[in-house]
Amino acid sequence: MTAPKPVTESKIKPASKSVTKPESKSSINAVYFIAEVSSNHNQDLARCLDFVDVAAAIGCDAIKFQLFRVETLFAPKIVANSEQHRGRKAWELPPAFIPDIADKCREKSIDFICSPFDIQAVSVLQPYVKYYKISSYELMWDDLLIECAKTEKPLILSTGMATMAEVHHAVNIIQANTAVTPVLLHCTSSYPAPYAEANLAAIETLRLETGCRIGLSDHTVQPGVLQRAIHRWGAEYIEFHIDLEGQGAEYDKGHCWLPQQIGPVIEQCNIGLTADGNGIKEPMPSELADREWRADPKDGLRPLQKIRQAYTQSD
Repeated sequence: MTAPKPVTESKIKPASKSVTKPESKSSINAVYFIAEVSSNHNQDLARCLDFVDVAAAIGCDAIKFQLFRVETLFAPKIVANSEQHRGRKAWELPPAFIPDIADKCREKSIDFICSPFDIQAVSVLQPYVKYYKISSYELMWDDLLIECAKTEKPLILSTGMATMAEVHHAVNIIQANTAVTPVLLHCTSSYPAPYAEANLAAIETLRLETGCRIGLSDHTVQPGVLQRAIHRWGAEYIEFHIDLEGQGAEYDKGHCWLPQQIGPVIEQCNIGLTADGNGIKEPMPSELADREWRADPKDGLRPLQKIRQAYTQSD
């Protein structure tokens, strides 16, 4: 099978005003950056609010948390026999934090996204979140997809580990239960993910196969991967794991960015997108003053002869 061709401007659909397009981005070239806190909050509300402050400061459009309970995340036999999995109780986000996080997000003009990992979590989150995010691990759980879809809130779905058939099934389930088209994030669900296995060309495959808006959920912590996803493959959404200072519960696994790492990447990606222009080959405003100082076509000397005639002294 040949690799998909790089995305071109003609293949990127212009932004619409539908609920599937982030409201905080207006340019057709804009990228929506999502800071994923995961379990790096350490069950500390003040730390959660610090994450919101930092995400807003480095240019993110949204911040994402996870709402799960170990008892409903894993089968009872796993919980009973695995101390490692029981230990993830310390990674749970207390539901009582949700209203305060939502308030902080409104204060900072940043969207609040959260992943529900059981049916009950969907209703807990509904009054507060701008988007639901479905984890790659829950992609095959139809009941959770349906419950989220029925709220009519926008959905973002990670597709790590999935086959194209599994992605089609999930999209069909969602679209059968809501008018909202989901956003799909290509993802390599290893923590960290080897950059050679990022398979960014699958971004275009997902776009062409589903017609959905597409992005990348990153686990590589490699600036070049994010740049490539955006500038070659047209990723419209970028999700990345973040920690504040390396003290989060998941930081040592190696898939989390620090603010001083990801902030410049976000800035550079946005600079690159701003540089696209309108595609018309014409002089730019910054060039206009030099146009008449080009070589005159009659003698090859600078500037044009009409400028020489009026030239009296050197600046």
